[in-house]
Amino acid sequence: MLDKLRIIKQRFDEVSDLIIQPDIISDQKRYIQINKEYKDLSAVMKLGDEYKTLLNNVEEAKEIIADGSDAEMTEMAKMELEGANARIQQLEEEIKFMLIPKDPEDAKNVMVEIRAGTGGDEASIFAGDLYRMYTKFCAEKGWKTEIVDVSEGTSGGFKEIIFSVEGEDVYGDLKFEAGVHRVQRVPQTETQGRVHTSAATVMVLPEAEEFDVQIDMKDVRKDLYCSSGPGGQSVNTTYSAVRLTHIPTGLVAQCQDQKSQHKNFDKALTVLRSRLYEVELAKKQEEDAKKRKSMVSSGDRSAKIRTYNYPQGRVTEHRIGLTMYDLSNIINGDIHKIVEELKLAENTEKLKELGEVF
Repeated sequence: MLDKLRIIKQRFDEVSDLIIQPDIISDQKRYIQINKEYKDLSAVMKLGDEYKTLLNNVEEAKEIIADGSDAEMTEMAKMELEGANARIQQLEEEIKFMLIPKDPEDAKNVMVEIRAGTGGDEASIFAGDLYRMYTKFCAEKGWKTEIVDVSEGTSGGFKEIIFSVEGEDVYGDLKFEAGVHRVQRVPQTETQGRVHTSAATVMVLPEAEEFDVQIDMKDVRKDLYCSSGPGGQSVNTTYSAVRLTHIPTGLVAQCQDQKSQHKNFDKALTVLRSRLYEVELAKKQEEDAKKRKSMVSSGDRSAKIRTYNYPQGRVTEHRIGLTMYDLSNIINGDIHKIVEELKLAENTEKLKELGEVF
């Protein structure tokens, strides 16, 4: 562990020097990356300093115990030794987790797509519930959300809704939400009081930047059409809505949320770029998951990941066998514990792979 900390200290010194260089400060993207690395390394250095102090304390306590000339000092040293050893063990685990290589995708903003699945109107209503859950979670995290495209359900909720999320480490938290979400409850339209099962699919696409995915606009067909749904006087009167089709892959992205055709085009292009990027990322995630038999972020969009059972007030996270009887708070955006447990499960798997390094 001390060898690891020495390497971290060398990198910390390098980054501390880089962060004040004029060419780094003038390059906003590079500066943000270096600043984030500096903060991450600072947190490790803080624990590392405590770790080294405790090791010194252990040596001093052992010397006092070995001397044994003062009974009271020896007793105090034994107590200090016990406490220090327990904390050292705890610190080693914390530092190991902090040294797990960060996924570069985790810092990205995302596009979230929620689609009603089986269950008719009830599935659309559930898709609306999930949208509200995520926007509340994002608001608490201080992230900005913006609707890109929406198709409303006939009895409320959404057949489909796409929205962007901007903030710090957005993909790192929301990537675990991708998959099939299932709800079990009595629909408003049910007269016999029977519990129905409905589903909605969530996709979380890391927002791709231009240098991540190069799109040749010759390969993209652009169609214009009138916006539908709420939106004021411009709805159904101007061809402001934009649909883009990537001919080689058949992927389609559209946006009708803005009154400006130019803004809708930019948003649709961002979605298209993210979808193309996500296709490649999903392949990589699947390969990584096979290597470590992970169910946490397998890239499998068809996997049933979570059930929301209203009669029992229960939420079950199937990938890690977590059951919580706190449905009302969870559906109101309090998914922090679920996210943290999923991150812990993934990091534990990564730690097993890195076991020999430590």
